[in-house]
Amino acid sequence: MIILTNSGSDNELKEHSRFFEASGLRTYTVSTSRGPVTTLMGPEHAGLEQLPQLSSAFQHIRPNVPYVLASKTIKDTPTIIRLPNGISIGGNNLVIMAGPCSVESEKQMNEAARAVKESGASILRGGAFKPRTSPYAFQGLGFEGLKMMRKAADREGLSVVTEVMDADDIPVICEYADILQVGARNCQNFALLKKVGRAGKPVLLKRGMMTTIEEFLMAAEYILSEGNMSVILCERGIRTFETETRNTLDISAIPVLKSKTHLPIVVDPSHAAGNWKLIEPLALAAVAAGADGLIIEVHPTPETALCDGKQSLRPDKFASMMKKINQLSSIMAAHRS
Repeated sequence: MIILTNSGSDNELKEHSRFFEASGLRTYTVSTSRGPVTTLMGPEHAGLEQLPQLSSAFQHIRPNVPYVLASKTIKDTPTIIRLPNGISIGGNNLVIMAGPCSVESEKQMNEAARAVKESGASILRGGAFKPRTSPYAFQGLGFEGLKMMRKAADREGLSVVTEVMDADDIPVICEYADILQVGARNCQNFALLKKVGRAGKPVLLKRGMMTTIEEFLMAAEYILSEGNMSVILCERGIRTFETETRNTLDISAIPVLKSKTHLPIVVDPSHAAGNWKLIEPLALAAVAAGADGLIIEVHPTPETALCDGKQSLRPDKFASMMKKINQLSSIMAAHRS
């Protein structure tokens, strides 16, 4: 249950703030085609029926979806997330995030950062804390890995996205990362989602391998409800009966999400495919379907990778793919105009 008030009614908001707080309401401000709109949200029992008596500036709305902040019910314009180095995610811009699955060494990260930057990536990806199926597999370099990635990214003028596994690590990760990634296994870890929502950094939320689109958007709602409106949705494949690929990339999720949410959508063909030979066609399909970006695994020497080498592109293969991506992206941009 929500109430809207247009910008310009700040005094009325302040005047009634005690009532709002006592009623369990929270305040959010979003940009819309009508200008900034302040949204008050609270539980069904919050006594919101009294608000129209307080001021005619408030409009009482009952949304038809449970993911109110993630939906287009209030915010009818695309969310564009702007990073410190001037990179924008969302709108008509195609953003490329690329790098190795795991940070392994300073040399590896420097080579990877240089290669992906030369081919057109603007965000360096890499895992310092790795969620692995086996407890005996390489788990990442931790905080030392974060430092290596940040140093390599800064040298090339790249932003950094990396995964958060433990809420206790959020403060330190925020010192080195521009975007916090919540992996597929934690897509519905609601306690973690709330905490990254309060971290003050953009969040890349990966779809869980058995998560429906509505559940995916409800997971995003947990982050948004904490006041963080900078959420990026990531389709990375879902688990089906098919065994030829690691996961099944749900291309249809891109237009479906576009119809339901204002949040930017990126696609991870590397984790969907599990095979480097499939990355290029899946990436092209994602761009053609309207994705706002791609997140690709690129490793200087995939055969020596400590994690997911089979689904990592060599720098030369990535460069070749990016030429095709850029051509397709230009065609898509001309079609939109």
